[in-house]
Amino acid sequence: VQLQASGGGLVQAGGSLRLSCAASGTSFNMFGMGWFRQAAGKEREFVAAISRGGGTTSYEGSVKGRFTVSRDNGKRMLYLQMNSLKPEDTAIYYCAAKRMIMTAPLESRHEEYNYWGQGTQVTVSS
Repeated sequence: VQLQASGGGLVQAGGSLRLSCAASGTSFNMFGMGWFRQAAGKEREFVAAISRGGGTTSYEGSVKGRFTVSRDNGKRMLYLQMNSLKPEDTAIYYCAAKRMIMTAPLESRHEEYNYWGQGTQVTVSS
């Protein structure tokens, strides 16, 4: 599967952005999906994950309640709605896909994901 992330930009603290990730190449609904981010000089970190059917989600603690991950399997799209953005959310955001069985638990370890998009920059000014 090929992934293309978009929707990043510059926003003031407290603002919102919606990231999108377009998938192509194979059956999108065979993949659990995740969002990760990497700030300058830091390790890549987990942000959110969503199950194949979209019914189960998980979030990193600092974004819980502010970010919402969703997907549209018919359109082969993954989304990350980000509200109440903070300067510490500034990073390059990546979407990732992991082929998984329907009952597998969601994965937060980046090394477990097989396919990655190119990243989109999110900058939150104070």
